[in-house]
Amino acid sequence: MKKSPVILGLLFACSIACFSQSANLTTWPKGSSPEEVGKRVAARFVATPHTNFNRPTPPSVITYPESCAWYGALKFSKATGNDVLKNELIKRFEPMFTTEAKLIPPVTNVDWAVFGSVPLQLYIQTKDKRYLEIGQTIADKQWATPDEAQKAKMKPEQTAAFERGYSWHTRMWIDDMFMITALQTQAYRATGDAKYINRAAKEMVLYLDSLQKPNGLFYHAPDVPFFWGRGDGWMAAGMAEILSSLPENNPDRPRIMKGYKTMMASLLKYQAPSGLWRQLIDEPTAWEESSSTGMFTYAMVVGVKKGWLDKKTYTPAARKAWLGLVSYIDENADVKDVCEGTNKKNDKQYYLDRKRIVGDLHGQAPILWTAAALMN
Repeated sequence: MKKSPVILGLLFACSIACFSQSANLTTWPKGSSPEEVGKRVAARFVATPHTNFNRPTPPSVITYPESCAWYGALKFSKATGNDVLKNELIKRFEPMFTTEAKLIPPVTNVDWAVFGSVPLQLYIQTKDKRYLEIGQTIADKQWATPDEAQKAKMKPEQTAAFERGYSWHTRMWIDDMFMITALQTQAYRATGDAKYINRAAKEMVLYLDSLQKPNGLFYHAPDVPFFWGRGDGWMAAGMAEILSSLPENNPDRPRIMKGYKTMMASLLKYQAPSGLWRQLIDEPTAWEESSSTGMFTYAMVVGVKKGWLDKKTYTPAARKAWLGLVSYIDENADVKDVCEGTNKKNDKQYYLDRKRIVGDLHGQAPILWTAAALMN
C-alpha cells in the first residue's frame, strides 16, 4: 500500500523534529531542564550543613567536595540570575568572617586550597573586597615559598617541581588538575592578573605531558595504571575550566586544547548506552558512576557551547549524558551511585569495589557546573 504525500510529509517532518530535539541542548523533557534540575540541587546544597565526606562528625575545615558544590551553586545562581539563591550562598559564607573562621582550610595541600574558588566567585558576583582578600591570598600561597614546616612534609618530587616554577602542591595525581586550575583561573577572572592563568596553564601542560596516555585518558597516577572515572573527570573539568579563560595567544593553549580534544574523542567511545560513564572508564563490567559522568558532561557541554567541539558529533552525546545523569537524582535531589572518596592504589579490584554513595557532594557539584554551563 502506497503512503500518500501528506503522510510521507508528516513522517518526514516528525523525523526532523525528533532529530532536532535529540540533537540540541535547549529543549528538554519536563523535569530535566538544567534550570529545574539546577534549582533543585542548589536548594539541596543550601539546606545541607557543612559535610565531612559523609561521616557523621562535623568537618574540621571545609572539604573540597563542599567547595566545588558551593562554587557550582554560585555559578548557577549567576547563570540564571537567581538573586535569592545567591543571597543564601552569601549567607552561608558570612560566618567565615567570624564564628566559623576556623573552617577556612589552611593552604597545606592541593585539595584544601580549592576552597579559594568560592570567595573569588563571591567577589566576581558581588565586588565585595573581603572575598577577594581571602581568595587571592589562598591562590598566592599555592605558589609562594612554603614555610619550614611545609617543606619538611614535602616529597622530593614536590620540591623538584617547585624549584622549576610549579606549585609546591604538585604531586602528579590527576585530581589536582581541577583543584589547582580552578583556583588559579578564578584568581585571574577576579583580578585580571595574567600571572594566575599563566601558572595554571603551565601546570596543566606538565600534567598532560606526564600523565595523558595515547588514547586521551589518564591514569590516576604514574604508578596506578587505571582509568578511574572521577579522577579523569577532574582532568576533563579542569581543562574546560582553564580553556574557558585562557587567552587565545597564550603559548600553552594549543597543547591544552589538543589534550582536551583527544580526551573528548576517547570519551565518546566509552559512553554507555545509558549515557553514563563507568567507574573504570574502559572496563565494560564496571558499574556506571555519576560523579565522573557529571564532570565529563560539563567538559563536553562547555566544548560544544564554546565551539571547540563539532556540534553534530558531541551535542547528542552531551544531551544523552545529561538525561542519563538526571535519572540518577532521587526525590530528595540527591545523586546516587557516587564513588566514595578514593585514594590511589595499584589494585584494579580496589576501584571496582568502591562504595556507591547517595547524596555525596562529589556528585552534586558537577551537576551544578553543568546546569550553569547549559544555561549560559
